[in-house]
Amino acid sequence: YVATNQWKQLSDVELNQESIQFFEQYCDEFLIHAVDVEGKQSGIQQSLVSSLAQWVTIPTTYAGGARSFEDLDLFKELSQGKLDITIGSALDIFGGKLSYDEVVRQLSIAL
Repeated sequence: YVATNQWKQLSDVELNQESIQFFEQYCDEFLIHAVDVEGKQSGIQQSLVSSLAQWVTIPTTYAGGARSFEDLDLFKELSQGKLDITIGSALDIFGGKLSYDEVVRQLSIAL
């Protein structure tokens, strides 16, 4: 479900293909936070990533749970290259264990 009020309150809007299609009429792109895993470095929410890859037709960035290069590889596989990902608290510059410099290097190689 879509969370509001700083992710503290769940709305009655279910995130599904129908709601995505509705919101796409009013958006140029999405930033979708997987609030159950956001900031926890517990791994990406795989089912959400897979579903978003099937549903969205506009640029979409997923946020939540990424903690390792293995997670980034899994994300790339599940998203079929259709989504972008943000990495936050897992980065060493924010106190995490994932090297910012290594992430940049890996992404540069991938491009």
